[in-house]
Amino acid sequence: MVVSTTAFGFIAAGPTALAFTSLPTFAAASIGTALCASSAATFNQVIEVERDRQMKRTGNRPLVTGIVTKEMAIGLGCLTGTSGGLMLGLGTDPITTMLGLGNIGLYAGLYTYLKPRSELNTWVGAVVGAIPPVMGWTAAGGSPFDAEAILLGSTLFLWQFPHFFALNWMYRTDYKRGGFAMVAVNDAVGDRTASLIKRYGLYLASLPFISTALEVTSPMFAVDAGILLNGYALYVASKFDKERSNANARKVFLTSLWYLPCAMMLFLLHSRRWHEEKLMNDEAIEVDKDASILVSMQRLMDRIQAKGRELCMHEKIVRKEIAIWLGLNTDESSTKTSIDGSKCPVSLGKEAIETVNTSITNEADELIKQESSQEDPQS
Repeated sequence: MVVSTTAFGFIAAGPTALAFTSLPTFAAASIGTALCASSAATFNQVIEVERDRQMKRTGNRPLVTGIVTKEMAIGLGCLTGTSGGLMLGLGTDPITTMLGLGNIGLYAGLYTYLKPRSELNTWVGAVVGAIPPVMGWTAAGGSPFDAEAILLGSTLFLWQFPHFFALNWMYRTDYKRGGFAMVAVNDAVGDRTASLIKRYGLYLASLPFISTALEVTSPMFAVDAGILLNGYALYVASKFDKERSNANARKVFLTSLWYLPCAMMLFLLHSRRWHEEKLMNDEAIEVDKDASILVSMQRLMDRIQAKGRELCMHEKIVRKEIAIWLGLNTDESSTKTSIDGSKCPVSLGKEAIETVNTSITNEADELIKQESSQEDPQS
């Protein structure tokens, strides 16, 4: 997951950023982040080996079974942490490198320390999970304070609560056996767990609307992700709230697994950067073959977006091809708005509806004129 979310943050920077960023940078960001995550997880298991031994869920880990010794694990953690830091340092930029190395300390240090001591460990762990997409964004040349970076990080941060609270509930007995301070361990009937899953689900559902309001994404992102995708996630969460069974918790957990890639893909498909920024001219692409590999992603995005427009019945109402078929005004200005290049009246609301009405009115006037001229050839 770490590699995919880092790559997601990198690609989200848009075609212009990718055009000036080489493939080795993309690889360094993705692999370097993965190595840092591996280092953090290794140190975590070294510290928690005795607690892992008490749990069925973690009883087969290499350190618990003795396949790997503590010394070997510590060596592996140092090797992956050092190589990950070097890869980020040499292949990306100082901010991305500091985030990667800082995440090792945050996960293996504060998060691991808090797990047997405080329920706050889940919130600290969520911060750890939110950092990789921000690292991808900064590696592509962005700032961690850009609206997109904050939205990407917030998505990963909030997503982790339904995901892990559901997991905690399913394995609450196991976590208690291991001595971990999880919400579900201290929540006999599941009131707090269900409340937290719904609350953070609602927070997560608000992000597509915030993203649209900030004009980071087109308004259709609010429809696709904010209403449809999150609507189903909230429905599953409400079922768990009504019946706190392991089966319903499992549904929340499984939903979270496919929710994240869907949300990431929808963000890219509705990204204003991918809509507005133009592909580099062919000569510039040929100069830098590494850049051309990355920028070719835009061609793929364009094809996917075009297919999406073909499947959207609202889009078809005012698409240029349909306008030609109906004999409507096909002037480009009549099919685009100031918001973005989309022509879907659902995504554009009042502006698109007015555009369609204007086109239909103009066409009706034209038909009346044509009929009048046919009736009176002298006119």
